[in-house]
Amino acid sequence: MSKEPETLLRLPEVQKRVPLSKSTIFLKITHGSFPAPVKMGARARGWRESDITAFIDGLSKTSGKGVKA
Repeated sequence: MSKEPETLLRLPEVQKRVPLSKSTIFLKITHGSFPAPVKMGARARGWRESDITAFIDGLSKTSGKGVKA
């Protein structure tokens, strides 16, 4: 049984999906509040598309917390 390869996103694509600056993304990675990239090669890094999707889903689930109707 073959598994589909994981799609990796480079920083510009991540920034299109999550409109944060490069410095904010890396600050959030340091604080543990944003998915860390994985090594793609000697100098290249990328983010798993599934990690970014899960991050976005988590934002949408928590955006309404604390708001009473």
